[in-house]
Amino acid sequence: MNGAQAMVRTLAEAGVGVWFANPGTSELHLVAALDGEPRARGVLCLFEGVATGAADGYGRMAPDPAAVLLHLGPGLGNGLANLHNARRAGTPVVTVIGDHATSHERFDAPLQSDIAAVAGSVSAWMRRPVDVAEAGKAAAEAVAAARAAGVATLVVPADVAWSEGGDVAVEPPALAREPVAEGALEPAAAALASGEPCVVLIGGDATRRGGLEAAGRIAAATGARVLCETFPARLERGAGLPAVERLAYLGEMAAAQLDGARHIILAGARRPVTFFAYPGKPGDLVPDGCQVHDLGADALGPLADAVGGDAVPALQVAARPDVPTGALTGESAAAVIGALLPEGAIVSDEANTSGLWLPGATAGAPPHDWLSLTGGAIGQGLPVATGAAIACPDRPVVCMEADGSAMYTLSALWTQAREGLDVTTVVFNNGSYAILSMETTRVGAVPAPPEEGTITRDMVDLSRPALDFVALASGMGVPASRAHTAEELADQFGKALAEPGPHLIEAVVPPLG
Repeated sequence: MNGAQAMVRTLAEAGVGVWFANPGTSELHLVAALDGEPRARGVLCLFEGVATGAADGYGRMAPDPAAVLLHLGPGLGNGLANLHNARRAGTPVVTVIGDHATSHERFDAPLQSDIAAVAGSVSAWMRRPVDVAEAGKAAAEAVAAARAAGVATLVVPADVAWSEGGDVAVEPPALAREPVAEGALEPAAAALASGEPCVVLIGGDATRRGGLEAAGRIAAATGARVLCETFPARLERGAGLPAVERLAYLGEMAAAQLDGARHIILAGARRPVTFFAYPGKPGDLVPDGCQVHDLGADALGPLADAVGGDAVPALQVAARPDVPTGALTGESAAAVIGALLPEGAIVSDEANTSGLWLPGATAGAPPHDWLSLTGGAIGQGLPVATGAAIACPDRPVVCMEADGSAMYTLSALWTQAREGLDVTTVVFNNGSYAILSMETTRVGAVPAPPEEGTITRDMVDLSRPALDFVALASGMGVPASRAHTAEELADQFGKALAEPGPHLIEAVVPPLG
């Protein structure tokens, strides 16, 4: 067998059967190898950023990673933003990048680039086998690395792929998780028992049911406040689950949430900081005099056992908003979603400013998963929804998408139509990059008169010409409709959920503020 066949079969043996791909000439032997492996499924994406984002969404929801197949350095560059989001999410992804044949490198052909330099910025592990005998082993090691650390990258020279002499390899044993260091829990347990104000900030795996229950026990027993990182990779939430408040995006709001804390216990979350620097404002959100205890997500259960006793976490009560009437706004649209969100839904949330009301409106909905924009690189929502729908074909997927962000990776709709995926997308169309309008003021970048900010206004305006998402979706094979009122959104959203396959609803809302 050739090197490509050895890699594809090795990945299939390890449970990696889905390949999100935008291949080119250097990858065609890998594509051909997919035909010879019945456990492999190729999913064509029209843009590399869709492929990488879909692999992220798949990896957040499936027990095994997906592979994403990219064409040389430029293909990797096109997919980099969503690999950045996957890295921040800690998602297991096997990135396979075709490269020029080793004998062709010396020619500096037009697509020659330093793949390792680019891939290194988003990869926890990387290898470039230069001999076909190494191909299968490298693939097996890539899966193990992805499971342990996140994005694992295989750079495959074309001659390694086409040469005969490859062998299927067995995935190495999983790396054992580092045990909680002896003595690490005592300072945090002492802080929780001290009576001083404590915050438990959770992230990573701690935002799943087990972590939420452990954190809830700690809160019930000690009075500590539990917060979740601003953009969790996968948050299990809804009626019957421990409720958790997310750390606010705006620095001053997050600072208010943390104000007065004498101890912050990090369980799978990073130290809280602002997303950006602002003139005259602190970037570190830890209050003065507050001690930070970084325990990791795995320590949350033992910490709950140490301080929680028989405490029972407070659970979210089942509650839904009434279906509103009247003009459609971000707030009324959120109420519609909260009223109709089905049990077991997977929500891919990139609604940005128009989605500010969504967490509150859906808190008491039936249990569901919430996938967030982990790395802040927009264009994630539609691809993540695509990957999640392939990972969980028996569950409804709802994508909450902002108009500006949607345009980055809109071609994900074509893949959804091609694959017949059960994804309902609501695009909040306010005709602007509203988040940038807000941030322009916050960073003090508003031009002074007489300029009056004409260029600045134009750089956040999406209304000239207006984007027609109904036409755009229909052109890619996705049934679409437009809602101007809450009643229209409720009718269209309910019908879309009841019908199989992808749908898009353009929700026309005013800009925030």
